[in-house]
Amino acid sequence: MKKDNKPAASPREVFKRIGLRATPQRLEIYEILNEIDGHPASEDIYERVRKRFPSISFDTVYRTLSQFEKHGLIKKVHHLADKTRYDTNMMHHHHFVCVRCKKIIDFTWEELDRVPMPEGVSQWGSVEDRYVELRGICRDCLKEGKE
Repeated sequence: MKKDNKPAASPREVFKRIGLRATPQRLEIYEILNEIDGHPASEDIYERVRKRFPSISFDTVYRTLSQFEKHGLIKKVHHLADKTRYDTNMMHHHHFVCVRCKKIIDFTWEELDRVPMPEGVSQWGSVEDRYVELRGICRDCLKEGKE
């Protein structure tokens, strides 16, 4: 969706390409995903959409996010907290997750990406993707703990 330094296609063009109707609600959710930095929770997206569409249900937002995920526009992020979070950065990357504030930070690790898969992995099936999730305490939380 964003963060790849390419000119973005219009939301209507994106929806047409993947076969989704460009409803006003879907367009708004798509725009919000492009505006929010980080890895928003479905509840955060819902609260922002409600400002423009007060009668929209959480279920509509959640189903729309599921459709976006199904079509490869976003990914669900596995997370320590109980909220479903979404990643709009579709470039290959890894995550650092703060165990205190639950912030998720994207990073790249080219050396790791070049490491060949262990031989035994092929017996489990076909690997489609791989990424690392590092868990620790972010700089901001460390700073707060020292003060």
